[in-house]
Amino acid sequence: MLSVGIRQSLRGARGLRLQSTATSGLTWSEFLQLRKSQRRINFTTSIVTGFLGSTFAWGYVSTLSIDPTEMIFGMDPFTVYIGGVMVAGGIGYAVGPLFGDAIFKFANRKVLPDYATRQRQFLKRIIKNRVDAARQSMSNPVPDYYGEKIGSLADYRQWLRDCNTYRRKAREFL
Repeated sequence: MLSVGIRQSLRGARGLRLQSTATSGLTWSEFLQLRKSQRRINFTTSIVTGFLGSTFAWGYVSTLSIDPTEMIFGMDPFTVYIGGVMVAGGIGYAVGPLFGDAIFKFANRKVLPDYATRQRQFLKRIIKNRVDAARQSMSNPVPDYYGEKIGSLADYRQWLRDCNTYRRKAREFL
């Protein structure tokens, strides 16, 4: 009788101990939702900063006096200025994720350590399961090499299936 009670209490204590030493308070579904929101924030800030960059460049170009007879780099000045506005917009678009990451980190600062832990675990899984891109062809494209489009557990499972299909086709030379 006594030994049965001790065994049961040890089982309960062992289960309790394992539950209390969980590696992360963030579930995979929550992590993938946060990851998707980070992508959306980065994309939105890229659009905004790209628009602002081109707007500021256009504002600067509009104040210049343009002599159409004078060439710049051997090209028409309007072409150069419009190219400059487009380059400024592209630079603004490229800088957008810097602001997006800052916004994301500020908005989710309570779960950021758990998010970073899950991100490392997720990237290790991606690296372990991704395919060899050297075997790609027109009929066998590489499925999302970096796992950027994975936004849910169903997407992750589909990505794994796509990777296995790719490996099978590469092995069978299809």
